[in-house]
Amino acid sequence: MLTSILHRLTGIGLYAGAIGFSLWLIAVAAGPETYAPVADFLSSPIGQAALYLLVAAFAFHFANGIRHLVFDTGAGLKPSDAETTAWAAILFAVAAPFALWALISAGG
Repeated sequence: MLTSILHRLTGIGLYAGAIGFSLWLIAVAAGPETYAPVADFLSSPIGQAALYLLVAAFAFHFANGIRHLVFDTGAGLKPSDAETTAWAAILFAVAAPFALWALISAGG
């Protein structure tokens, strides 16, 4: 039940993130004076939290979607299996933003 609600909420969050990404692209295209406040916001603690939540929402939505694709094959439908995969999707969503940050930081 929790993962069903989270899947819907992350879908809404990703929709909002797509709008934010579109606004970011417009700011980039408009030039440095327009992009500067956007860059300042994204580097602020609130902007960083928003980016973390966006990556976490994407990771959960992705993992839970794969989980449901597996369910469509008839596998993993036992309650204990479903609970295990639900927790795996949640843990993946928590860990993925940190892993992405580590990859970006290591790349320079």
